[in-house]
Amino acid sequence: MCDTCGCNVTHGNAHLVAPGGKLSKTGSGREAVSVLRGLLHENDHAAGHNRSHFDRHGVLAVNLMSAPGAGKTALLESTIAALGSEFSMAVIEGDLETENDAERIRARGVEAIQITTGSACHLDAHMVHDALHHLDLSGLDLVFIENVGNLVCPASFDLGQHRNVVLLSVPEGDDKPAKYPVMFRAADLVLLSKCDLLPVLDDFNPAAARRHVHSLANPAPVMELSAKNGTGMETWLEWLGHEITAVREPAPGADDRRAGTTTSVGTTT
Repeated sequence: MCDTCGCNVTHGNAHLVAPGGKLSKTGSGREAVSVLRGLLHENDHAAGHNRSHFDRHGVLAVNLMSAPGAGKTALLESTIAALGSEFSMAVIEGDLETENDAERIRARGVEAIQITTGSACHLDAHMVHDALHHLDLSGLDLVFIENVGNLVCPASFDLGQHRNVVLLSVPEGDDKPAKYPVMFRAADLVLLSKCDLLPVLDDFNPAAARRHVHSLANPAPVMELSAKNGTGMETWLEWLGHEITAVREPAPGADDRRAGTTTSVGTTT
């Protein structure tokens, strides 16, 4: 995890540990663990700031996470095509290098802000905060944050999102929730993507994938979906509509809408 591999330090938060930065020294000036804990604390502070921006404008922020190639960008393209006339959207794209995915989104007529992370295997709240300076939230209903493809580190960083959506594609195998529990435990919704391949890759068992997710004591909905042929898209779009309404019209005493308060929409068994 990031506490040991060092990827806690990104270009978004490097100013905190640079000479003169808030975390450039610890109590004795030596403890690396104290610095990493401090970085996570500062990340959470920045995430709260991001969330307040989204809340103030009534914009739903969705953090999309998955392994590389699970179909996050294809899902966004299909979602834009289906909801583009009803809701105004923007996308924050995270990749180590290139603007390939951002260019695909822009080709659909939707604003996309690219974050290239270099060697960092995840986005952090500081990076997202910088991206928000380039977005006019007042004209938006929905912001997707497409995180770096990785089933480990992204789950540990709050970005200021309201919801975590994790994609598990059929080619990956149905046991990934058991192998990568931190990621799937953080999910508010799990999408079994590329389900058009089930007739070919018949060793993937959707029921087993659901069982693995729910064995983590996570009651999140698990939906089967194919962005290619449209299977399951209606249920996904319905879920998004519920969440947009919930952010616009929060119930009295509602929490900060982070992971763990999933709306019950779609098939869960």
